[in-house]
Amino acid sequence: MAEQRTVSVLLIEDDPGDARLIRLLLSRARGCALEHVQRLAEGLERLAAGGIDVVLLDFSLPDSRGIESFRALRDAHPEVAVIVLTSLDDDDVALLAVTEGAQDYLVKRDVDTRLLPRAVRYAAERHRAELALRKSEERYALAVRGANDGLWDWDLERDNLFLSPRWKAMLGYEDGEVSDGLESWLGLVEDGDRDTLRSALATHFDGDAANFELEHRMRHKDGHQVWVLTRGVAVRDGKGRVVRMVGSQSDITARKLAEQQLVYDAFHDALTGLANRALLLDRMAVAMAAGRRGSGNPFALLFLDLDRFKTVNDSLGHVVGDRLLVAIARQLERLVRPGDTVARLGGDEFAVLVHNVRDAAAAVHVAERVQASLVAPFAIQGQEVFVNMSIGIALSGEAAPDPESMLRDADLAMYRAKDAGRGRYEVFDLELHRAALRLLKLETELRRAVAAGDFVMHYQPIIALDGGKIVGFEALVRWQHAERGLIPPARFIAVAEETGLIAPLGWFVLDQACAQAATWQRKFPAEPPLFMSVNVSGKLFKQATAVDQVLGILGRSQLPPESLRLEVTENVVLEHGETVMQRLLELRALGVQLSIDDFGTGYSSLSYLQRFRYDSLKIDRSFVSGIEGAGDSRTIVETILNLASHLGIGVVAEGVETAEQLSRLRQMGCALGQGFWFAQALDVPAAEELMASSPSW
Repeated sequence: MAEQRTVSVLLIEDDPGDARLIRLLLSRARGCALEHVQRLAEGLERLAAGGIDVVLLDFSLPDSRGIESFRALRDAHPEVAVIVLTSLDDDDVALLAVTEGAQDYLVKRDVDTRLLPRAVRYAAERHRAELALRKSEERYALAVRGANDGLWDWDLERDNLFLSPRWKAMLGYEDGEVSDGLESWLGLVEDGDRDTLRSALATHFDGDAANFELEHRMRHKDGHQVWVLTRGVAVRDGKGRVVRMVGSQSDITARKLAEQQLVYDAFHDALTGLANRALLLDRMAVAMAAGRRGSGNPFALLFLDLDRFKTVNDSLGHVVGDRLLVAIARQLERLVRPGDTVARLGGDEFAVLVHNVRDAAAAVHVAERVQASLVAPFAIQGQEVFVNMSIGIALSGEAAPDPESMLRDADLAMYRAKDAGRGRYEVFDLELHRAALRLLKLETELRRAVAAGDFVMHYQPIIALDGGKIVGFEALVRWQHAERGLIPPARFIAVAEETGLIAPLGWFVLDQACAQAATWQRKFPAEPPLFMSVNVSGKLFKQATAVDQVLGILGRSQLPPESLRLEVTENVVLEHGETVMQRLLELRALGVQLSIDDFGTGYSSLSYLQRFRYDSLKIDRSFVSGIEGAGDSRTIVETILNLASHLGIGVVAEGVETAEQLSRLRQMGCALGQGFWFAQALDVPAAEELMASSPSW
């Protein structure tokens, strides 16, 4: 049994006799501690010190009388229970005190040993309970007022639904503008969600869901939609029937809009607003599934890539480049029909999914419309920008089993269009796929070969045409394939460039060639010493450490810088920019020779000869092969030789294959030549054997 708590009692009584009586009665009761004062002011002072549970208040005090005594006490200390002590003629006033908060009133002459202690203890307990209830109600009221939720309370037995003012304000209504009741609630639910709400309530009523919770739409007073989260729980009677249901409603519009924006962002390109790759693949999957069910129509996928978009970015800046992409996106949207999809895959790559395309001719017609729409220039920030596109076309129902494969096929066709001259379109076929597989296999094997170092060096001699003596070599790498033997560079260099393998391979070639040249200079001394010519990729010199790496190779091999010729094509400068050329010119300043390879096959040769200093150039074999006649090739070679002579640049004619070509080149005054007429590319022993024989042509 729990120990009974002592009740602290303060008696405010000025009559000594009444005070002695009260003290006597309470002294006989267990659990009561009494203090006594004679005036109301003294009582208020004592109460301010705390620790009093119950006040026994006489209504006839020297400094206060009647109901005013109680009111002063109540207002100052509402936390204390009050029992009013009255005489017979005070009953009406005492009852008034009870209605205003007193716990009880006792007639002095009627109190006894049992009545008084019990009244005191009951008053203390009731007052504590009332205070706890009041605090609980205050907390509830504050919580309701401070919460953002609207509350509802549904009495199913009386078919009455209470909707809180906050519930109504959430939808833009004043409290009196929406009547309480189930129909008022359901009437504000969007038509498309009303049946869902009824179904969710029924599921909860049937006991299939422990709680009722549903996200749905409601109509605001001004007409717009509001997303809400409605929660509730049913109260059941002893038979399990739902008799009441209470719940809340929260405005989740901001979250739903944020979720919708996230979904939109996940499936759309941020720059152009077009569908992105994920959404395109999803729509292709839907079209493919419909086709397999027999309910869909054939379709085509066009893969579009802007030609030379990098030039626009480099020359006009990325802001103009981005605006151009947006303008092209809008142009493509105008060209397609409703239901078709235009997507941006990233960078300058777009795709168009075109439905109801019966055959390749129909798809080609779309591609031609796209290219025709790009004939006119785009006006971007006062600049006229001309563009064209390479387009790859893939048709549904072909080999591709899934969207990714079909996108890959269209991509392959686009690259074939680029290789064929840009600004074109190509339709995917199975042979293109087989070629892609062969290329993938080649790339995989090439990666392994680079890692394993499965390459050997061959060297083709370069001849001084006036004396017929060997003056240098061009280093040429060969892939030593385990199954196919020696593979020439024409078969794998392009793949190495595309995959980035050209960098490790290029540094390997340069290291081997410099070491071999130094060895031959010591073994076959000449004046001037033999030089080594090495064709290098611009990707080597995009690396910030390129100059240091070349100097390191020269230092390890002890090859003089003047004995190394770095051959670069015109495209190296065109595609890799001035940073690459500055690094090459830095090496030239240190003594390394620079040479233009395949001179005359590009379109910018003369401008770059003017901007940069080269030591030599190579006349492309396509011109050398034609000098035996009297056509344009002979005139071109003579022009190149005259130009080089005026600029003080050395010349090497490559691809010399006949005595007649050699004779013509000598007549024209060409200094150096190489080709099969002298020797093919040789391995090291064969090259040393040739030099040891001191040949002369």
